[in-house]
Amino acid sequence: MTIQGMTPAVALSIPSPNWSGWSIGHVTIHMYAICILAGIIVAYVLGTKRYEASGGSSEEFDRIATWGIIFGIVGARAYHVITDHQLYFGPGRQWYRALYIWEGGLGIWGSIAGGALAVWVVTRVHKLNFGIIADSLAPGILYAQAIGRLGNWFNQELFGRPTEVPWALRIDSSHRPVGYEQFATFHPTFLYELIWNSLGATVLLLVDRRWKLDHGRLFALYVVVYTTGRFFVERLRIDPANHVQGWRINSYTSLIVWAAGLVVFIALQVKYGRHDEGKPIEHHETEVTKTDI
Repeated sequence: MTIQGMTPAVALSIPSPNWSGWSIGHVTIHMYAICILAGIIVAYVLGTKRYEASGGSSEEFDRIATWGIIFGIVGARAYHVITDHQLYFGPGRQWYRALYIWEGGLGIWGSIAGGALAVWVVTRVHKLNFGIIADSLAPGILYAQAIGRLGNWFNQELFGRPTEVPWALRIDSSHRPVGYEQFATFHPTFLYELIWNSLGATVLLLVDRRWKLDHGRLFALYVVVYTTGRFFVERLRIDPANHVQGWRINSYTSLIVWAAGLVVFIALQVKYGRHDEGKPIEHHETEVTKTDI
């Protein structure tokens, strides 16, 4: 039995929401923003618990998380504007709309880079251990990325190429890219990333419980896990993007960051893997004296 007016493939597919937010007076609340906020809350709560469990204080974590969130958002917007500059600069464009973050447009690569840089600076200023902070945050960040992808579902954006698999995503004609107007169902890349990131975060927690990956190793493993899934998702997506030799820029970014994460993980594993089992690591850096050298 099929829904009236639909082919069997379309009838079995995943529907898209017919709304993406609501208005209260002159203020519009977007579900995309709600999803991002929900992800931040999950990352914050889980990160706090993990940091406190490692011996740190909630006050230290709050200070670090605040700066990390602020510059994570700034970095996310900056990456989007830089990689999609044609949307804001050039003939007929309004450059100041690059500041309109509420209109959408965030790049996860910029978010990770901006947030990590801010966290590193704060840990250096306050002489805290960057590795412990990063490892405490890693699983929560991946859960946050999973939750954030629901925002793409509400916006009917960033989906994959046309398909008629049973779990295909129905997209309204007004949201279909140029050249794909005749297709009704597409790969639900938001769902692929949601599942991959959720499973990845759970695996990180289990791995950390079993082997206690510290000194930044869990964060490096997070980078490897995330970029592995992101690379394959990028190969499916059809939304407008800059390409180099037929590949989306984000595909190259995924490979580069994946390789960097793997190298860092191996290097840290070689350095710490067999020498510190059962040894607590310091949350605060200590001054190196001549006697220590």
